[in-house]
Amino acid sequence: MVFVWLTAFFLVVALIVLVIYQLMCLADLEFDYINPFDSSSRINKVIMPEFVLQALLSVLFLLSGHWAMFLLSVPMVYYNYTLYQRRQHLVDVTEIFNQLGREKKRRLFKIVSLIVLLFLSLFWMIWSVLSEEDE
Repeated sequence: MVFVWLTAFFLVVALIVLVIYQLMCLADLEFDYINPFDSSSRINKVIMPEFVLQALLSVLFLLSGHWAMFLLSVPMVYYNYTLYQRRQHLVDVTEIFNQLGREKKRRLFKIVSLIVLLFLSLFWMIWSVLSEEDE
């Protein structure tokens, strides 16, 4: 049981790192440290790994029977899936300045939801360790 929570913890940390990296690229673009092409190419390189890690996290919760955590992670997977289906998941070089505010808000929302998942997974990991000690 602890293995599931450790895996979930490291997956959530990896997702947080990927989203923070995207936010840093957008901030560098906003302050004119890098050009739009470099920023969008850096962000687009980590979009699919982020989507795959989020889906793996949800599948992990589903297969391990942690329904509450699964239900908390499914909306983000669905959101990523709809972005992918509408072909809005990649950042466009020509429109990045026009969509900078929206892209930053999107990633900030992801950060908040991932931090909630992180704290909940830490809580359940500690709870499962303590409950195993009682047995």
